[in-house]
Amino acid sequence: MRRSAFVLSCILLAAGAASARAQVVPTATARQVSVTAGGTISIFQPDFAGVWSDRSPYYPVAQSSNYPLFGAGAYVDVKLSRWIQLEAEGRWQRFNQYANIYQDNYLAGPRVPVYHFWKAAVYGKVLGGFSNMNFGTLYGQPAGHGRFTDIAFGGGMDVKLTRRLSIRALDVEYQYWPEWGNSTLSPYGASVGIGYRVF
Repeated sequence: MRRSAFVLSCILLAAGAASARAQVVPTATARQVSVTAGGTISIFQPDFAGVWSDRSPYYPVAQSSNYPLFGAGAYVDVKLSRWIQLEAEGRWQRFNQYANIYQDNYLAGPRVPVYHFWKAAVYGKVLGGFSNMNFGTLYGQPAGHGRFTDIAFGGGMDVKLTRRLSIRALDVEYQYWPEWGNSTLSPYGASVGIGYRVF
């Protein structure tokens, strides 16, 4: 009799435990999709110092400039899941111009989380789009402007301040313009900024 009661008690306890476990429901789920918009300031080496070929037809010559461009920008990060993220950015580099030379960038592409620690998130990115450039002057006359394909490789680190606010502690970019005059162009630079999580 005791053995039967013991077996019956064990069966009832197991059934009760299984039933209780089956009723556990998560109290909350983490939102996967988020959108963060922000603004930046940047410094870029334009890779053009106003040097042109010495014979006609004249074409610009890629060369490091002693006048880095400063500018303002805006970005939007869209996080669809942990591993699927997109970034779009616009940058207008209009300050510290030499001979009226400036560059504007309009880029978008995938962003990949690399490492997360404390409140910081390190990421890499590959963006594509176009850049507008004003060439300054050639022999005292306006040299014109153009629109060029731009591929950018980079990365950086965002640090969360509050649930909504974050600081873009550093964002670096190396750009490659495959068709620029008779050559290629490789501007590079860094940005810092602040972001606001919209949702």
